[in-house]
Amino acid sequence: MKILILGAGQVGSTAAYHLAREEANEVTIVDSNPSVLRDLQDRLDVRTVLGHAASPGTLERAGCANMDMVIALTSSDEVNMIACQVAYTLFSTPTKIARVRSAEYINKPGLFGAERIPVDLCISPEQLVTRHIEQLVRYPGAFQVLDFADGKVRLVGARAHRDGPLVGQEIRRLHDHIPGIETRIAAIYREGQAIVPDGRTRLLEGDEVFFIAARQDIGAVMRELRKLEDPVRKIIIAGAGNIGFRAAQSLEKTNQVKIIERSRDRARIASEGLAKAIVLRGDAADESLLLEENIDSTDVFVSLTNAEEVNILSAMLAKRLGCRKVMALINRPSYAELVEGPRIDVGISPPQITIGALLAYVRQAGMVRIHSLRRGRAEAIEAIARGTRKDSRVVGRQIEEIALPRGATINIIVRGNEVLEAHHDTIVEAEDHLILFVTDRRQIQQVERLFRT
Repeated sequence: MKILILGAGQVGSTAAYHLAREEANEVTIVDSNPSVLRDLQDRLDVRTVLGHAASPGTLERAGCANMDMVIALTSSDEVNMIACQVAYTLFSTPTKIARVRSAEYINKPGLFGAERIPVDLCISPEQLVTRHIEQLVRYPGAFQVLDFADGKVRLVGARAHRDGPLVGQEIRRLHDHIPGIETRIAAIYREGQAIVPDGRTRLLEGDEVFFIAARQDIGAVMRELRKLEDPVRKIIIAGAGNIGFRAAQSLEKTNQVKIIERSRDRARIASEGLAKAIVLRGDAADESLLLEENIDSTDVFVSLTNAEEVNILSAMLAKRLGCRKVMALINRPSYAELVEGPRIDVGISPPQITIGALLAYVRQAGMVRIHSLRRGRAEAIEAIARGTRKDSRVVGRQIEEIALPRGATINIIVRGNEVLEAHHDTIVEAEDHLILFVTDRRQIQQVERLFRT
């Protein structure tokens, strides 16, 4: 597939990195910053074009007329929408994807469509990050919570603690502890290394465990890995920008929320736009301010400013001062890997959260949802089995008959409203939703081929 990416910021660069690594794709990137383009060309097998993303001349030089897809990911909603309009009107590009940050555009029915603004898929990193934070607040012991099959099934990542009943035991004992619950431990990461577990795998304290279960059973499985934490009540958010404001707006409905903002103007706007949350003007990395606001009795501190260094430092300070759980917005994966753990509970990466929506749309082939995990080294996939035994590699076959590559597992099958654990002799039926975990991203194309009919 020939793909044109407009904008080489954090989101655009991450998209280019993932898409260019797949052999089937030819990627061209447009940006107005020559040094950023040189850096990308040194690291990736991509073509780069210098120019304005919405300029007809730039799009023509980039070969827009021959592209299968345009993905507009600049920091400007208006530039992204105009670029899609130009690609459609002048070059008849079949598929147009745009990053749209403003809720005013996203929530306006009828704005996008073939006869309107020709955008086939709108992606809002801010909206996706807000949902991600909501899920982490709902499950205090988790560092990742992902939805599949319209929310019927969730994949949860949690660290095993010594007080978990299953810790120190073989994981096949899980079904003895919680009989009648359909769940599967999809992967275990121990000291950074992936383990594809079988029933004899022994769970150890400190393991990062990814399990999949029906939404209503998440709490029961979590109790096997660690003592359940009390529900979140008090939240402090650092930063009243797009993401911080949206997160406060969402969380204030169910929690006591305070938001700290340095800018007088942004603090005023946030104060006028929030119904219950308390807006404080100040520095989130100011120890005296955090102490004054009782950080030691706060359940969650989440730093969402535009400066990731500030996010890291303020989150680490909040943790040291006694906050139960801290999260920080961190765009660069190398930063997140350095600090995630005892100092910062969760590093939130907008590019990594966003890339899944793009990958599902680009790959298609029956894949309806893709989540990038472990900084892009693993993926959780929801794929639909289509066709018949005659023309499909999965329909009508037992799980053990499906030619899955090493590191790929089918864990849960959603059949209508029924959630089924995938056993070796389970037969896949047409229209089943299969939830897969792939620990080695190099095997993704082989997994994708299984679902092509």
